[in-house]
Amino acid sequence: MKAFTNIRNGGLGLKKFWLSLLVGLIAVVMAACGGDEGSEDGSASASGEKTITLKMADNHPDDYPTVVGDKEFARLVEEKTDGKYKIEVYSGGQLGDEKSVIEQLQVGSIDLSRVNVSPVSEFSDQIGVLGLPYLFEDEDHKWDILNGEIGEELLESLDDAKLVGLAYYDSGARNFYNSKRPVSKPADMKGLKIRVQQSDIFIELVKSLGASPTPMSYDEVYSGIQTGVLDGAENNFPSYYSSNHFEVAKYYTIDQHSNVPEVVLASASLWDKLDEDAKKAFKEAAMESQKVQREAWDKLTADSEKEILAAGNEITEIDDPAEWREAVQPLYDKHGEKYKEYLDKIKK
Repeated sequence: MKAFTNIRNGGLGLKKFWLSLLVGLIAVVMAACGGDEGSEDGSASASGEKTITLKMADNHPDDYPTVVGDKEFARLVEEKTDGKYKIEVYSGGQLGDEKSVIEQLQVGSIDLSRVNVSPVSEFSDQIGVLGLPYLFEDEDHKWDILNGEIGEELLESLDDAKLVGLAYYDSGARNFYNSKRPVSKPADMKGLKIRVQQSDIFIELVKSLGASPTPMSYDEVYSGIQTGVLDGAENNFPSYYSSNHFEVAKYYTIDQHSNVPEVVLASASLWDKLDEDAKKAFKEAAMESQKVQREAWDKLTADSEKEILAAGNEITEIDDPAEWREAVQPLYDKHGEKYKEYLDKIKK
């Protein structure tokens, strides 16, 4: 009987040991993961509350204008919340590509992000109006729309997708470039083989201008132009320069057919946990950071243009896009009804 009692007591001791170990492991995991609203890093804010650290994703390099804007946004949020919220910016696609990041925002595994509006339009139809060609009269018109009532309504349209739009960032204008000839009017596009994104809007845009749209991976464009598989492509000045496409396609036309902006997003799960003061601080910080981001973009564009001109490339600027708009009217006839409400507002 004594031997049986010793074995029985030993079994209870072993069970207690494993139970204690399991509880300890759970505590460690919970501390590492934090809550749904970010993780507490143990430090205290100016108000004495624990600092909550949030994750923000961006797929661009660390010194790119959008990341410059992200970091200013993070600085302003920390300042405006007296250190209660600290944002860590993960650049270079560390947390995934843009579509993956949007999906992670929807489930709350990422708190904030900067993405382009194009992939966001897959989750919300209305904001897709910003992808239509030759939409804005000029830069002033674009920012009046984006920073005004219409832009705010489009951000609010993301609510149903469990995304909260905070502000827009600049991604410049996309323009055509080619290796064959200067292009100053739509007729000059006829017959050119132009690489486009795998997008119905871009494919139809190039077709309506008389060129031949060729969907292709971006990393194949340089060799495609070099070997004659392509005649050209389309992108903004910094991308035209940084990709070295200017080496094989010397004719660049500033037609500004696409002005799709970037957008700063928060996850709905984070937003629902913020009090009204914090929401105001995040919104203000996003809007104020736009100025720094746009300045960084303008500088990068100017530096790229300077290098392109120094290389002897020919740049043609379109002062009046009326003829180009007329050429793409069939595209508006096909897709315009879907965006009629916002097209009417933008025109007014």
